[in-house]
Amino acid sequence: MLKTRLALLAMTAAFSLPAAAPVLAQQASAAGFAQSDASDPYLWLEEVEGERAMAWVRQQNEASLGTLQGDPRYQGLHDQALTILEARDRIPMPGFATGLEGEAQGISNFWQDATNVRGLWRMTTVDSYLTDQPDWTTVIDVDALSKAENANWVWRGAQCLSPADRMCLVTLSDGGKDAVTVREFDRETRTFVEGGFVLPESKGGATWVDADTLLISRDFGEGTLTTSGYPMTVRLWKRGAPMTAAQEIFRGEPGDVSSSGFTLREPDGTLRATLITRAVTFYERDVFQLTSDGTVERVALPRKASISGYVGGRLIVTLNQDWTAPTGQSFRNGDLLAWDLDAALARDAEALRRQSETPVELILRPTERQAIEGVTTTRNRVVVALYDNVRGGLISYAPDGSGGWTATKVDLPENVSVNLGSASDQDDRVFASVSGYLTPQSLWLVDAATGAASSVKSLPAKFDTAGLEVRQFEATSADGTKIPYFVVGGADMAMDGSNPTLLYGYGGFQSSLLPGYSANVGKLWLERGGVYVIANTRGGGEFGPNWHQSAQQENRQRAHEDFQAVAMDLIARGITSPRRLGVMGGSQGGLFMGAILTQRPDLINAAVIQVPLFDMLRFHKLLAGASWIAEYGNPDIAEERAWIAAYSPYQNLRAGQPYPQVFIHTSTKDDRVHPGHARKAAARMQELGYDVLFYENTDGGHAAGANLRETARRLALEYTYLTRRLMD
Repeated sequence: MLKTRLALLAMTAAFSLPAAAPVLAQQASAAGFAQSDASDPYLWLEEVEGERAMAWVRQQNEASLGTLQGDPRYQGLHDQALTILEARDRIPMPGFATGLEGEAQGISNFWQDATNVRGLWRMTTVDSYLTDQPDWTTVIDVDALSKAENANWVWRGAQCLSPADRMCLVTLSDGGKDAVTVREFDRETRTFVEGGFVLPESKGGATWVDADTLLISRDFGEGTLTTSGYPMTVRLWKRGAPMTAAQEIFRGEPGDVSSSGFTLREPDGTLRATLITRAVTFYERDVFQLTSDGTVERVALPRKASISGYVGGRLIVTLNQDWTAPTGQSFRNGDLLAWDLDAALARDAEALRRQSETPVELILRPTERQAIEGVTTTRNRVVVALYDNVRGGLISYAPDGSGGWTATKVDLPENVSVNLGSASDQDDRVFASVSGYLTPQSLWLVDAATGAASSVKSLPAKFDTAGLEVRQFEATSADGTKIPYFVVGGADMAMDGSNPTLLYGYGGFQSSLLPGYSANVGKLWLERGGVYVIANTRGGGEFGPNWHQSAQQENRQRAHEDFQAVAMDLIARGITSPRRLGVMGGSQGGLFMGAILTQRPDLINAAVIQVPLFDMLRFHKLLAGASWIAEYGNPDIAEERAWIAAYSPYQNLRAGQPYPQVFIHTSTKDDRVHPGHARKAAARMQELGYDVLFYENTDGGHAAGANLRETARRLALEYTYLTRRLMD
């Protein structure tokens, strides 16, 4: 189908903060200079498109681009990156789609290349897709649309109404922002519907209830957004009425992260439930059902749980906390469960009695070194991407008729990453991609019922892997925890500290860094003699929710120590040395970079700091920052401010430290992580006398590139900088 059956509305993370508490003035002074908003001399750089701020950006860009683009190696790196990005031999990633009337089940795909820089949304049949040269039909040409409408449209997807999948809600972003415009589109006529549904630019989303009704969450003006900047209300919008007349059916609280809606449907399109999610924090949410009489009632799910699918009348639920079900059954953090939908949605006394008597079924309980990295549902089965010590596999589950579930292992290559793709709700087929650091991506079509799998498309090698190998080591963090990391480099590399080494980290939001093929890393770094290292620190999800939760809030410093432990272990093993070690990370990973820079600058000689969080005493005041309080803590609370101030990079920058030259980049159009973080980091470091390269793309959103050419420029800038710092 052209949509995820759950049609969950995307709510992307973001950050922000208030003035320092007076009781902590001494603590903040010890940590750095910016004790309060009033004493921060660079608040003006938070004015995203302020005249003074943009003049500063232009000046910085001119200097940094002059240095990096003036390097004789820049153009070659740029051309290699652009060739990779625009290559037409990439795998066109498929989505199962319902064929239009009289057509067989189809495949949808979004495609970008040198000719179609902004991209094509296109369709073909399954049979055609499985050939070497599929016969594609263009549905929307985003480049042509942008030209016709004089807009810089970035594709954000389409959600179509089951079962026909003819009428679709197309989502577009102007310049790559998280805020989007949603417009009704007719897939048969390939035109936007005249007089159809149009939702103006806003964060939030929309989903179909029926052909004439949408469930929407948008900015409706004053009092309708949370402090995180996401929608606080959910409304039903009927065709023909103005959007302002949409009926409000749910209202959250200003301090929440967001409110949104989604639906559950049978494979034939029958609507089973209209549900609303109130994200109380980034990790806690209440789920409500819209009843037939128009009221909204809470569903008895724990707050730290995710609905991962719906199949065979059962909700598929992933737990991120221990839970005692209404039946009295006890389940553990990380369990994958199946719960009868009628029991879950029980309302009256009789239904509640049945709820207490209908067992919740345990599908899977991962071990301590396992993690569920993906869950999808076909018509009859639940398919799980299960990782063991950061190596992936695929397992299909089906109910055994007696309350248990039978597992069928899918026959895929081992010791690689396995990522779930689109699943059919007409049968039990599902696409999965397989890759490794040195293994080009291949696409497999899986029969979840039998476990059989066949490779249908493969990516050709994009860089020379001769003499390269992948090794996995463990570093010991400050508290004794073993932290795994992967090293990709020459099998016979000298262990004398001479290898130019790039260490990458993220370490937050239960986001795992899994083995994967990066043509750009391979071509621009490995092929030129560099070593690439990936740290699987706490804060990520590599070993399930406990691995993440052990580095939240007051324990955030553990993740920083994990990353630093990997750097020290690389040096101790002789893989590299401080002179040859550089680090890279973006967003939350940019905070990682700031922490190693301010805490252990003696370990590194380069840092690529991408769209970072940096001023952690104001993160919750900037854009969607308040939504991340559950990850970091609340700087407005004295106790929590104290632990944040201890590591906040902006406040801990000091003169006289062995900071290397750093490269910081961001995007003016990033409406997730405020560009002020990066700007203020650069300005403060320059004030202290440090050499800083700063670049701000004036387009591109949080990905820092609205199209392939902007992305190629960013990559070339990064690897030119790394070459200068670590290879010269």
